[in-house]
Amino acid sequence: MSKPPRILYLEDDLDEAELVRNALKKNVIGSTINIVDTRDKYLTAIESGEMDLILSDSQVPGFDGLSAFKIAREQCPDIPFIFVSGYLDPAGIKEIETAGATTYASKARLPELVSAVQNALAENQPAAQDYQPSYTSSASARLIAAIQELSLAHTLEEVMSIVRRAARELTGADGATLVLREGEHCFYAEENAIGPLWKGRRFPITACISGWVMLNGQAAVIEDVYNDARVPVDAYRPTFVKSLAMIPIRPTAAIGAIGNYWADHHHATPEELNLLQALADSTSIALENIRLYSELEQRVSERTAQLEATNKELEAFSFAVFHDLRAPLRHMQGFSNILLEDCSDQLGEEGQEYLQRLKRSVHHMEQLIEDLLTLSRLSHVPVRRERVNLSAIAREIISELRSLPPQRQLDFVLPEDIFVSGDPGLMHALLQNLISNAWKFTSKRNQAKIEFGHAEDTNEGTYYYLRDNGMGFDMAYAGKLFTPFQRLHSSAEMPGTGVGLAIVQRIIHKHGGRIWAEAKPDKGACFYFTLAK
Repeated sequence: MSKPPRILYLEDDLDEAELVRNALKKNVIGSTINIVDTRDKYLTAIESGEMDLILSDSQVPGFDGLSAFKIAREQCPDIPFIFVSGYLDPAGIKEIETAGATTYASKARLPELVSAVQNALAENQPAAQDYQPSYTSSASARLIAAIQELSLAHTLEEVMSIVRRAARELTGADGATLVLREGEHCFYAEENAIGPLWKGRRFPITACISGWVMLNGQAAVIEDVYNDARVPVDAYRPTFVKSLAMIPIRPTAAIGAIGNYWADHHHATPEELNLLQALADSTSIALENIRLYSELEQRVSERTAQLEATNKELEAFSFAVFHDLRAPLRHMQGFSNILLEDCSDQLGEEGQEYLQRLKRSVHHMEQLIEDLLTLSRLSHVPVRRERVNLSAIAREIISELRSLPPQRQLDFVLPEDIFVSGDPGLMHALLQNLISNAWKFTSKRNQAKIEFGHAEDTNEGTYYYLRDNGMGFDMAYAGKLFTPFQRLHSSAEMPGTGVGLAIVQRIIHKHGGRIWAEAKPDKGACFYFTLAK
């Protein structure tokens, strides 16, 4: 008669040890588990040689798993060794593999640990004193594959497809069903069988064996379905079923059940039940994940709808505000002009100067409203990419600036053609703001210079730059550059709205790029940017 497997487990956390012991005793039939929590107890157990497999935590006080592994390899090299840890990071796994170990499992995924133990025992039968594991390696492999598939499932349809195949293949049954609880009914959601069963039908939870399993939270093994009071025999007569095994999906507050059926009389073995239970446990986790995914998607959908509604309200509000602001500005501008034209003699020089200041403030306010409108619109303007010549746009902007009073001397350096993939209108707005900035901040230079170009970098790829020899700025305040209304120079020193660079950044982000700057006070500035291809 074959002997049951003996497992040595190095672990100092009694709760963790009990969870692992419970999982192994249920799934590795007849196994005995010797738990040791110190180096000395481990060495004594190793010297006794009374083990067929070793499990080891990554660390116990004064002793680590790698040391335990090396000792085991020296004294009992034929005994399988499995590292068990609450968390296995890539660095930890690499360290284990470098030491020569290839088997490790997580305490957080007990079904995988059970499978690793079963596989190790199956592959090391001589070391296990001729113990023949009840699980075949093919069944274990199929179970592991099903667990992996379930961990990636995001829909109920995916889960049902995986379970309907795996439930039958694991035990070689003639049929399998996945039953879901719907209130006080059992819904036979999916099946895989040699003949039709009950797919799509619903039965009262008190009138079928799957309901009994769910209500009682325990498996049912029935060798003769026509000789068990729990089975509604009339529902079975049209089918091929003679025997069955039914496992609850979650023993407490069951949410479903997995059934196996045989066309001949068959008494399901403990090993078959353990396989189905492991599948049911993984199915429970997958179904819970789907519920969480569904709730999360619903919340995201609701939040997205709320944000869209809020954005529309803000857009309407912004338009109304800007529209209503423009009317009084036009009135101030118009009546100021009338006063200057028709009543200048009565105002005197001081009154005329006050009116000129008022007109300049009105003009500044108009420009600020335009910039804010542009910034607001950029949030929802689609990017229509095409081949754009940035050099041509830059030449056009410089030409316009040179035509404005006062006349200035400026050295503008520009390559012949710089082509990019981008939205022509947005590319024009981008360069308009950057070049106008450079034009403004070089206005006090006798020999002003602006240079636009592009270059290659290992990290950034192709990047573009606009360099000037103007006023520059202190890099300590560079973080404020692209924030609306954050100015690094006073409005008296350099007029402007403080919105232009925020517009530039938003345009670049819409093109999948980034922007940054380098500068020194009174030494000029250089703005760099990239654009996704």
